Amino acid sequence: MCLGIPGRIVRVDEEFPRTGIVDFDGLRRPVCLAYTPEAEVGDHVIVHVGFAISVVDETEAARTLAVLRAMPDVFETELGL
Repeated sequence: MCLGIPGRIVRVDEEFPRTGIVDFDGLRRPVCLAYTPEAEVGDHVIVHVGFAISVVDETEAARTLAVLRAMPDVFETELGL
């Protein structure tokens, strides 16, 4: 199963490859931003295995997090959130 998790970019490092720190509901992790060159601090992105694969609006990010929270086994055990 592929799972893309929404998070908010809190820092961007313009090195190669482009990376940043993404906040996943309080848990911050480094993420590769090479596939989302338009993403900036404050934007929400969908992250899969450490790579931001798309930019989404805040409403969509919140909606996806709500669905994940409704599955406690996935949200707490698998994601560590």
